[in-house]
Amino acid sequence: MNDYLDPINSVGMPEQADSGIALDLLLTAKEAVRNYAIALTEAASPELRLTLRNQMELAIDYHEEVSKLMMKKKWFHPYNISEQKKLDLQAAQTAVDIAGLNLFPGNTNRKGLFPTPPQ
Repeated sequence: MNDYLDPINSVGMPEQADSGIALDLLLTAKEAVRNYAIALTEAASPELRLTLRNQMELAIDYHEEVSKLMMKKKWFHPYNISEQKKLDLQAAQTAVDIAGLNLFPGNTNRKGLFPTPPQ
């Protein structure tokens, strides 16, 4: 990836962004479950405990939904470590490639380029 302004370098980026957002949702749901569990142990009234338990169960259900979506889209492989490792290494390499881009190239004229790459 030599030129970040070249449309060909944006191929696959929307899906990578979607998978990143889904991972953030998954981690947030997991954190919510953990926080509800902690709050549940601290709650004094039975009504509050019931409310916290119900909210925790909803967060667990949400975590399951996001996990299934990510597995369906092949963004998450919890039962296949070698596939998950490949995915993680690919994501790490993409991050390294993006970090190595020349953000201030001398020639930024892209007159005549189309906004989407040819199929």
